[in-house]
Amino acid sequence: MDNFIIKGPTTLKGTVAVSSSKNATLPIMAALLLSPAPITLEYLPKLRDINTMKKLLENLGMKTEVVDEKNNHLSFDASSIKSHEATYELVKTMRASILVLGPLLARFKKASVSLPGGCAIGDRPIDLHLKGLKAMGATIEIEAGYVHASVAEEGLIGTEIALDFPSVGATENIMMAAVLARGKTVIDNAAREPEIQDLACFLREMGATISGEGTSTIEIEGMSIEKMRSFSYRPIPDRIEAMTLIIAALMTKSDVIVENIRSDHMSSFFQLLKEMKAKFDVDEEKRIAHLYKSNDLHSVKVDTAPYPGFPTDAQAQLMSLLTQVKGASVVTENIFENRFMHVSELKRMNADITLKGSAAFVMGDTKLQGAPVMCTDLRASAALVLAALVAEGETTVERIYHLDRGYEQLEKKLSALGANIKRVREV
Repeated sequence: MDNFIIKGPTTLKGTVAVSSSKNATLPIMAALLLSPAPITLEYLPKLRDINTMKKLLENLGMKTEVVDEKNNHLSFDASSIKSHEATYELVKTMRASILVLGPLLARFKKASVSLPGGCAIGDRPIDLHLKGLKAMGATIEIEAGYVHASVAEEGLIGTEIALDFPSVGATENIMMAAVLARGKTVIDNAAREPEIQDLACFLREMGATISGEGTSTIEIEGMSIEKMRSFSYRPIPDRIEAMTLIIAALMTKSDVIVENIRSDHMSSFFQLLKEMKAKFDVDEEKRIAHLYKSNDLHSVKVDTAPYPGFPTDAQAQLMSLLTQVKGASVVTENIFENRFMHVSELKRMNADITLKGSAAFVMGDTKLQGAPVMCTDLRASAALVLAALVAEGETTVERIYHLDRGYEQLEKKLSALGANIKRVREV
């Protein structure tokens, strides 16, 4: 098991590039199952979850080939899929595995997918996924930890589906299933995240007719599999990694340029930074953010919310930053009930944080101290690394396999900026 050893406090300087989005790439990889035409994905992030999804697809019969090893371009060929079962051994570590359910069912009329695992940040049921597929004509049974889905020979039927909550995963699964359904599917109260928009762009390249992504109503016209086409596609940059790197610059009062960002995907984040009096410039054309040394950051009140609100995936990292600003801040978590697990570890580093229900009260101007801490989930891991950059002394961040699920070589990126961070293997 790998750990990070980080010595602080530190000042960063230089330029760092953001990798492709994990949360955009995973549904796009699942969507490859819809088409028998070869498709190339470019600049895939080198992450544990991406490797897991690749293995899952290969286990189903997907043929993969490295086109460009340096930039991680991979070609995928789903013309000879031989299995319709996503097994527990592969699904247990990654919640996004459930995204193969819709594509498999749409193309092959049947699918068996193990109930998913992933981060333990709260109850994230797949009821909305199943409800949407049932509305399109699927028969679904859950038995022995597996979702078994089937549909009549004529296939899924387009219909209007109103989601009880704008679930990203349910929206994605229904979108993919609808591509090969008969007629038009309308998703009301759909998720609006940039990752949804990117999936729609990918499906359009595939040949699908889709409109409304980025709004609460998405319409998909079903198509014939014979019209699927080959193409190459590059997923969008990872907005959560971009926010994490920007927070690292602000926490350490550093001058840093963050490249390969989509500022239009981060509006709520940049608005919050303005409220905090952070010093930065954004060049949308060049897709960069220049962070300047900010000595006078102010406290804020922030509520997590579905996009375009402040993302829950950046809440933990923001909390680390708030320990270093002037005054007391309040962070309210409205998405996942267990997403404050990083608080106890930050308090080991002398953070002054009080929890009251879904709200965290964070005192600023706190001198953090190095300590051994343990990662509990992906974003909590990033929060601990950020805190270690400004803490006095040495911090050991344990169980960073959580972090490796969503950040590509984070220690190398931070080290290149001047951080004293190294990966060590626990004996």
